[in-house]
Amino acid sequence: MTAKTYSISELARELDVTTRTIRFYEEQGMLSPTRRGQERIYTPKDRVALKLILRGKRIGFSLAECKELIELYDPSLGNRKQLDTFLDKITERRAQLEQQLLDIQQMQLELDTAEERCRAALAEVPEGR
Repeated sequence: MTAKTYSISELARELDVTTRTIRFYEEQGMLSPTRRGQERIYTPKDRVALKLILRGKRIGFSLAECKELIELYDPSLGNRKQLDTFLDKITERRAQLEQQLLDIQQMQLELDTAEERCRAALAEVPEGR
């Protein structure tokens, strides 16, 4: 029995992306379909890679980080290295987001202070001036 394969339109429909998106990831060397004439034939491994790319992009990973994770895929090793690396990247991303959140909260405080000062200054300016 042969493994299931997918056309570009099947993958696009299933994962809710455009065929252009899939071709872009192929151009980046992240997917490697075989060809039957002009038709691209994607394997289950390509499908998993595309799902990993899309998940990685949703949580803020760069294309380089997604590519690194795909290249670590080795089912013969139980994907231990890939999963350990993924966890490390999740930890890094979480730390970045926490820092961004702190930066945003600090900026909000500064905006509040600036707004209060502007309103106080406006209160002291006579109307029409």
